[in-house]
Amino acid sequence: MPNSELMPIGVFAQRSGLTSSALRFYADSGLLPPAEVDPVTGYRYYDADQLARATALRQLREIAMPLAAVESVLDAEAEEAARLLDEHVAKIVGDAAAALQKAGVIKSVLGANVPSLLIATLKGPVLADAVERVLTATAHEPGMAVLAGLHIEASHEAITLTATDRYRLSTRTLVPPEPPAQTWAGTVNGDDLRAAVAEVRRSARVRIEAVPHGIWLRMPEREDRHCRLLSEDFPDHRLMFASLGEATTRATVSKDLLLRALEEHPGERIALHVGDHGVNVRSADDEHPGIPLPATVTGEDLQIRFEMTTLYPAVSTAIGPDVMLDLRGYDRPVTIRSADRGDLTTLAMPVKFDHSA
Repeated sequence: MPNSELMPIGVFAQRSGLTSSALRFYADSGLLPPAEVDPVTGYRYYDADQLARATALRQLREIAMPLAAVESVLDAEAEEAARLLDEHVAKIVGDAAAALQKAGVIKSVLGANVPSLLIATLKGPVLADAVERVLTATAHEPGMAVLAGLHIEASHEAITLTATDRYRLSTRTLVPPEPPAQTWAGTVNGDDLRAAVAEVRRSARVRIEAVPHGIWLRMPEREDRHCRLLSEDFPDHRLMFASLGEATTRATVSKDLLLRALEEHPGERIALHVGDHGVNVRSADDEHPGIPLPATVTGEDLQIRFEMTTLYPAVSTAIGPDVMLDLRGYDRPVTIRSADRGDLTTLAMPVKFDHSA
């Protein structure tokens, strides 16, 4: 007779989340044999100590892990099991990304009878550099796929690339040798663009063509790359720029010196004290001594605070040796741009704090 503390297969199935048929399969495959089998009736019984293994087995199968890999994970030490899990998930993510890319290409091919629209022809290295810099202002947020995209707008004069993660907004304007014949706007999958950047950089010229559901990057002597369009509406960044107002304080500072000060600062939040004597990079709580930087400053003295993860990438992607900070108050977005080139502009949101403190 079975031990009274053992569970029949039906009870164990309910507690583990596995069906009775699945338990029989895993028993026959050696992954989860029952604790006892009645020699007369053939009934299978399980011990409570087997629940953890059964639950882990179910969860691993739910993420489509093959049986052989499941066995390796269940029998491995914690560190090795984590490594095997990471490898499996990375493969799933890679396969999914490849499938999405191929699906986009297939959609484009299926709509081949629809003529493509030439957006612009640009120098490959220039386009690659612009895409990489602007894409630093993207983020992967659940339910907000558009924040991971690059918004492209073609006017009759130029091409504008824009991205935002809600804390930063970066935009760059490129003027092609021949102005676009038509206007066009769309938000392109940022991951697709990142995957294409290396090839774009090696191509002397890149034709950007719009098709249903995406764009093609046409490169002579290289494989053309397809990038999907995102269906969500891009945030109204033009309205944001229009509502900024005039700067009340302007500081021009060496990009390298400012980056070095940010790198040396120990805190996750920093405060910029901007005044007649330059820019002082201090701790947000004033516990650490500041790092004074020479700067040309006009306007009112101001103290403003930032998350390091917001300010540093905004400064690091600026073009040229000096950056210009246009400030409008301690709780207003700051415009960060090159001191001598205006084709790359970034807005950085400060951290709000009690200004009277």
